[in-house]
Amino acid sequence: MGMTNFTIYPAIDIRGGQCVRLLQGDYNQETVYGTPVEMAERWVSEGAHWLHLVDLDGAKEGKPVNGEVIKKIASGFSIPVQVGGGIRSMETITDYLESGVSRVILGTSAIENRPFVEEALKRYGEKVAIGIDARNGWVATRGWLETSEMKAEELALSLISVGAEVFIYTDISRDGTLQGPNIEAMVQLAKTTKKQVIASGGVSQLTDLQQLASFSDEGVSGAIVGKALYTGQFTLKNALLELGASR
Repeated sequence: MGMTNFTIYPAIDIRGGQCVRLLQGDYNQETVYGTPVEMAERWVSEGAHWLHLVDLDGAKEGKPVNGEVIKKIASGFSIPVQVGGGIRSMETITDYLESGVSRVILGTSAIENRPFVEEALKRYGEKVAIGIDARNGWVATRGWLETSEMKAEELALSLISVGAEVFIYTDISRDGTLQGPNIEAMVQLAKTTKKQVIASGGVSQLTDLQQLASFSDEGVSGAIVGKALYTGQFTLKNALLELGASR
């Protein structure tokens, strides 16, 4: 089935030094779950192969705010981590990668500062993932507060031409709602781009992961899971067993 190439990324969203979850990116609707390091320990002990860290304050500020704790996690655990939120300069990318982060995620900046993203891709290649947040297929920017005039696939194709290899696709109408991911959109992006697409937003049950994983041969290489793990819809351990994930 090719499911062994599917990676589950437990998400640790960091705000004010705490691990939180927001509903649909709404900063007024948050739940606190403990410290980021405690959460990292928990997911690693349950068998995580990767961690997905988001600096929510950084995303808002346009520069790292929770960078120190992120670097602590990146250097303190044996598994790779990817980081998003507030990464707007080459200096930030280099700092993270040299501190043990395995992959940085460029979101808004990729859309708004093209020379920067091109330079980052040229210098660091697949260590740079492009985060595409879309609402009904249209790209949303600035921490989801605005919607741009560009289709997700258009953006992805234009970035492949300058070296993009990994995309993280979030359907923000589903994020944090536990309604199930927009699987067609994920698969369509993977088929159109012929690159790795990591699904984000909406995973609420094991069957969502199984469905996504069934498209791993088509390029859907993993899924970021947040709320479903935090609210106990299923355990990471079960998900990994269920998918027979080898990574």
